[in-house]
Amino acid sequence: MSGAGITAGTGTGARKRSLLLALPAVLATAAMLLFLLSPPASAAPPRIPSLSTAQYELGRLTVAAEGSTAGYSRDLFPHWRSSGGCTARQTVLKRDGSNVVVNSNCQPTSGTWYSQYDGVTLSAAGDVDIDHVIPLAEAWRSGASSWTTSKRGDFANDLYWPQLIAVSAGSNRSKGDQDPADWQPRTAYRCTYAKMWIHVKYHWNLKVDSAEKSALQSMLNTYC
Repeated sequence: MSGAGITAGTGTGARKRSLLLALPAVLATAAMLLFLLSPPASAAPPRIPSLSTAQYELGRLTVAAEGSTAGYSRDLFPHWRSSGGCTARQTVLKRDGSNVVVNSNCQPTSGTWYSQYDGVTLSAAGDVDIDHVIPLAEAWRSGASSWTTSKRGDFANDLYWPQLIAVSAGSNRSKGDQDPADWQPRTAYRCTYAKMWIHVKYHWNLKVDSAEKSALQSMLNTYC
C-alpha cells in the first residue's frame, strides 16, 4: 500500500512539473495566435465626415481649372511643427499606430502601423510616411499659392481635420501630388479617402477641377 502511494504521488508530481514546464510555451502560442487573429492597427485621422456631409460639401466646392505649380516649393509649407513636445509627424505616428512606445523626445521606438492606402503593416517608424491627404503641391494649384506662409504652415501641420495620415512610403511615393482623378488607394479605403479629401478641401476653401470632382463623386457613388 505504501509503495503504491509513493508511486502515485511521484506520478502526480511529475505531471504537475511537466505542465508547469509546458505552460510558457502554451502561453506564447496563445499570444501569437491572438496577435495573428487581431485586426491590424488602423490609421484614424480625426473628423472623417459622414457620406451625407461629404456629398453636401462636394456640391459646394468651387470648380475651376487647376492652377500652375510655378513658384511652388515645399519650403513654403513649413511642416512638422512642434507642439506639446512632439512634432506633428510624431503626433500622427502615435495616433495612427498600435502599441506605440516613444522615447523622451517623443520619437516612437516601437509599435506597428497599418497603411490604409495599400494594406501593408509596418513595424518601424522609419518606414512610415505621414501623408498630406491633399498634397502640398495640389493645395498650391488649388488656391494655397495666394496664402501667407503662416497659413500654409497651418495647413501642412493640420491635426484637426483629416489631412494627415500614417501610410507606407511606397504608397505615398505612388500617390505623389496626384488628385483622385489620377490616383486612388486600395478599393476598401476609397470611400473614406474621398470623404477625407472633400472635407479638407471644403474647410480650407480649396478648389477642385472638373475631372477631380467627377472622380470624387464616382468614389462616393461606388464605394460608400
